Amino acid sequence: MQTQTHPLISPTLGTARSLTSFHYGPGGGQKIYIQSSLHADELPGMLVSWALRRKLAALESAGKLRGEVVIVPVPNPIGLNQHLLGHMNGRFETNSAQNFNRNFHDLSALIQPVIEARLGADIDQNRVAVRAAMREALDAQKPETELESQRLALQKLSYDADVVLDLHCDWEAAMHLYTNPDLWTEVEPLARYLDAKASLLALNSVGNPFDEIHSFCWSDLRARFADRFPIPNGSISVTIELRGQRDVSYEFAERDAQGIIEYLTQRGVIDGEAAPMPPLEFAATPLAGAEPIVAPISGVLVFHAQVGRWIDVGDRIADIVDPLTDQVVALNATVAGVMYARHLTRFATAGLEIARVAGAKAFRSGSLLSN
Repeated sequence: MQTQTHPLISPTLGTARSLTSFHYGPGGGQKIYIQSSLHADELPGMLVSWALRRKLAALESAGKLRGEVVIVPVPNPIGLNQHLLGHMNGRFETNSAQNFNRNFHDLSALIQPVIEARLGADIDQNRVAVRAAMREALDAQKPETELESQRLALQKLSYDADVVLDLHCDWEAAMHLYTNPDLWTEVEPLARYLDAKASLLALNSVGNPFDEIHSFCWSDLRARFADRFPIPNGSISVTIELRGQRDVSYEFAERDAQGIIEYLTQRGVIDGEAAPMPPLEFAATPLAGAEPIVAPISGVLVFHAQVGRWIDVGDRIADIVDPLTDQVVALNATVAGVMYARHLTRFATAGLEIARVAGAKAFRSGSLLSN
């Protein structure tokens, strides 16, 4: 195992932060990149990374790693240091109000000026050419802020990975994941090993989140050049939502880390026989088919529906109770599917998105993710 340190731009006098990456296994084979808690207050992934590191160290010592696995347990030291009155604000940078999981460099846009002339008839050589162009483009970037340097450091660590796993969680949620529809056949085994209750597919949900900037580039290149040049799925990138913020336990961490190990074994990164794949309880659905359940008024939020459960059209998700007027407003689903996430708060403001149901038919467009 090798440890690398990646300094960030110092935001103020006397302040300096850095990223730490842990590298297991040999180069030359598949490269796997895994990071956790990019939203710094989403801590289940940090514990999963901790469990994964121990498993990988044992596998490396036993000579069972066939490729390189890079773990970044703390990709957002900026967010970890943002506290107000005892509460961490790890989703948005307080200086700029930017979401830590948005606005990564659009790799497709960066390489467009040069890539067409470098592509040819060999799919493997095209993979090499695209990654070389990515590396050159990222090396040319000049970050001006600490946040920009953090984003760039993470992309430089991950741009050439065959598999990118970004470990997050939601407010209160069942295990679910997000990925590119072009990748589903290669991601489905991971969904099975993790017992995902929802698998949400989107080519471009808008905003350049970390997982999408890896896979979208390859999909975009195929859309542009597939009639002339063979383009592979050069990055199998997935956001894994490890249930809810309060689901931090050794039991969950062990289960989830082992699910990832089984997936890497199934892919041939780890020498051995993977466990039989469990059934997938619910089929993958388009992210554009997910229904946001929105509170029309303010009041006390009382949930009826539980995360991870199937919801039929018309089922009651929650009530909003106004204790001043005695008004009770029922919020019902208009699509059928799994309710995969709901808000942690129990007081709703008007317009608050309080839950999401994974419908099978796409009906939304534009920005598909929560802020």
